[in-house]
Amino acid sequence: MRAGMFHHVRTYIVAIAVAGIAAALVSTIIFTENNPQWTTFLAGILVASVLAEAVRASRTEWALMRRTAQLSATKDKLEREVSQRKRADIKVTDAQMRLHLVDEVLLTMVVLVDPGGYCRYHNRAFRDWLHMKAESIDGRHLRELLGAKAYAGIATAVRQSLDGQSVHYEHFQEMTGGAVYKLSVEHVPQFDAAGQVTGFYLLAEDITRRGDLSQVQSHPVIKVVSTPENISGQSDYTAQDMYLDDFSGQVGGGVDAGKQFISAILSGEFRLYCQLISPMDEGKTVHYEILIRLMEEEGGLIPPGAFFPLAERNGLMPYLDRWVVRHVLQWAANTHSRDSESIFFINVAQATTGDPEFPGFLKDTLVEYGLPGSTLCFEIAESDLAVRSESVADFVRQVRQCGCLAALSGFGRDGVSFDKIRGFQVDFLKIDGATIINMLGNPVDLAKVVSIDRVAKKIGVKTVAEMVESDEITAKLCEIGIDFAQGFGISRPRKLTE
Repeated sequence: MRAGMFHHVRTYIVAIAVAGIAAALVSTIIFTENNPQWTTFLAGILVASVLAEAVRASRTEWALMRRTAQLSATKDKLEREVSQRKRADIKVTDAQMRLHLVDEVLLTMVVLVDPGGYCRYHNRAFRDWLHMKAESIDGRHLRELLGAKAYAGIATAVRQSLDGQSVHYEHFQEMTGGAVYKLSVEHVPQFDAAGQVTGFYLLAEDITRRGDLSQVQSHPVIKVVSTPENISGQSDYTAQDMYLDDFSGQVGGGVDAGKQFISAILSGEFRLYCQLISPMDEGKTVHYEILIRLMEEEGGLIPPGAFFPLAERNGLMPYLDRWVVRHVLQWAANTHSRDSESIFFINVAQATTGDPEFPGFLKDTLVEYGLPGSTLCFEIAESDLAVRSESVADFVRQVRQCGCLAALSGFGRDGVSFDKIRGFQVDFLKIDGATIINMLGNPVDLAKVVSIDRVAKKIGVKTVAEMVESDEITAKLCEIGIDFAQGFGISRPRKLTE
């Protein structure tokens, strides 16, 4: 627009200049009485002046056009930068949301450990597990946080991670107050641009199940001694600490603990979650394993490793198992398609398999909600079968009379023996997760998985691979012919109501 205005003004300026020079020339000619020499001279001056004015105007116009082009380019660059900034802001917002998910919502414990073994980042799940505040964890060595004995149990894995190796292992840990956890732990090393190790992420998942509690006597238990009294003399008790301390008064206080546990159930403090059990063949029905968590006052989730031992010691696991069965059937009757062939796997405690009144409760509850028994599959730990084979066999026989199914979990953990399932019929064999995790790097574990699947198919039992955490493992399971898979590589747990 400015260039166009200048073009019109320039035309008038040039015309006025030419007219002025022409008038001066005519006056000079008249004054010199038409002298040809003067006329020629003045005409040359007139032409030179016009040319000079035209050149100057052209240069001015070119300079203006160049500045206009530069201004336009600067404007485009600014618009691009604004657009990039907006995209960057969106990415930052997304990253903050993901970080919030890791820090406040994710149940997996996440800790960033530097090359010196000091904690540089941790999420809420880790803080809740240790029952400590953030300021009591930041910058402290893992040995201080976990205790010398617990740290000694993972020291080799820590050294391997700081050497750049990814490490995965499982172990039991007992917290002060009696809570026992079975943890699945993974170390993921971090590298800088030069390829040097800058630390590692420690990811720990509570995988405690009812049947795992009976293994504590035969497996090393790492005690975590981080308590409010030995952490800088501070009082870091949370609502979870007080809740569990109340539960722990078993001697002389067992009745009160039992009342509080039942009160927690009745007041809706327990929550049901489910994890997908996916078929290896597309098009087949998916199933779900039911998981249970306890809500604390601040809205956090207490994992099963914290309350299962207390419930076991107070003889309340059958009561909790009944609550799970009733609420799963209630949910299935109200929201799940009655035409669905999905099965809900429910872990039952050793005490429940010996409860003579449980089968009658199961039959009545199925009738109450109008659902077939095949909606449920009761999952029994292989370790429970080894301890109480007769009562487990009788339990399986009675629930199968109600139309329900049965599964044996942790199969192959301590060797493969199909003699264990003589005397009762199971519908699913769930292959031990540690065996599944290691099978790609351990020929013995791979051979174990292959043999379990081969024999299971001959006797008409479906196989389920536990703790499937990668696409490579999934592909190998498909190649072997395993029927179903579950684990974080398939699906993370979610609320049953979602």
